[in-house]
Amino acid sequence: MSMDELKRQAAAGALDFVQGGMKLGLGTGSTARHFVELLGARVRDGLDIIGVPTSEATRADAIRCGIRLTTLDEIDRLDLTVDGADEIDPDLNLIKGGGGALLREKIVAAASDRMIVIADDSKWVKMLGRFPLPIEVIPFGLGATQRAIGKAFAECGISGQMALRKDPDGHVFVTDCGHWIVDAHLGRITDPPRLAQSLALIPGVVEHGLFIGLASVAMLAGLEGIRIVERR
Repeated sequence: MSMDELKRQAAAGALDFVQGGMKLGLGTGSTARHFVELLGARVRDGLDIIGVPTSEATRADAIRCGIRLTTLDEIDRLDLTVDGADEIDPDLNLIKGGGGALLREKIVAAASDRMIVIADDSKWVKMLGRFPLPIEVIPFGLGATQRAIGKAFAECGISGQMALRKDPDGHVFVTDCGHWIVDAHLGRITDPPRLAQSLALIPGVVEHGLFIGLASVAMLAGLEGIRIVERR
C-alpha cells in the first residue's frame, strides 16, 4: 500500500466524526486534501455541512468539491477541525507548517471544539523535532528575530540551525498572510510547551508550528489499519 493510500485511509476514517449540520475547519496539506475530496463526495450525496478553509489552496479544493464555505468572521465557533500534521507525539503535541499554513491552521484549530489529526503512521514520533520546526516571522528585523529565536532555543536547552524557507525557484517563500517562514532544524524538542511559550513572546514571531493541547484525536493509518489515539 502506498503512502498516499494510507493518507486517504486516515482521511476516510475522520469522516466517521462528521455529522450533518456541523461547521468544520478544513486543514491544509496532502492528507487534508484527501479529506476535503471525500467530504465533497458526501456533500454531493446530501450531507449538509459548512467549512472554513485554512489556506487558499484548501479554499480552491473545497470550492472544486462543492463544499459550502464561510469564515470565522461570520460564525463564532467550529464543531470540528480535521487537519494533518508533520509530526505527532504521544501527548498529541504536533509540529505543523510544512506546507506554510500554520498561522491559519492554528487560528482555525483554536476556534474548534475538537481537532482530529489525520496522518500516516510515519508521522508518529516519540519526541518532536526530527521534522524542522516552522516559525512564521515578519520580514522586518529578521536578523533580530532570529537572534531572539536562538536565545529562546538556548534557554530551553536545545540548539539547531535556522534556514529561511525558499521556493523552488530560489525566492523567499511567502505565506498566504504575507509573512516569511524560518525552519529550525532542532533534532529533539525535549519540552514542547516551554519552547512554544518562549517563541510566542518574541515580537517578530507571528506564530510557530508547535500545536500544544489542540489535537484531541489522532487517526494514524498503517499497514495494519487505522490506529486511533486520544489525548490523555
